[in-house]
Amino acid sequence: MSDNTKPDPDTLPPNIQAILRKRSPASAYLGLEFIACDPQAGTVTVAYEASDNLCNLWGGIHGGMVSAMMDDVLSLALGLTIDWGQITPTLELKTSFIQAARPGRLMAHARVIRRGRSISFAEATLTDAEGTLLATASTTASVVTLKRKK
Repeated sequence: MSDNTKPDPDTLPPNIQAILRKRSPASAYLGLEFIACDPQAGTVTVAYEASDNLCNLWGGIHGGMVSAMMDDVLSLALGLTIDWGQITPTLELKTSFIQAARPGRLMAHARVIRRGRSISFAEATLTDAEGTLLATASTTASVVTLKRKK
């Protein structure tokens, strides 16, 4: 399956099924729209409909909001590698701002670089509607199995 093909939701990993049922408040605020994923390749593509609410006083999207978008899509890619009941908390996130992001439709692509037993690595890009590179990011994340409540 390529990143341009929307898969059957019932065949998707649990983390993607969960966001299709209900986005997190942070993802909703950022304007997340799931586009596609390839679990075997460890890739995810999402769009963000970035509103003026994400902007700084100069009209560009605030760097913290861009970093939040990157963390969001990276977490989705890493989520393709885990089982139900596991999470991948971010240990480190590095965002490089290439060009100012403006309100409108932004595309984010993330891919898993390496999935270890307890640590995973992924990278992502953010582009505008014309395909101009706005930001890149890389992350290191822990793989954690949640304990069941008794």
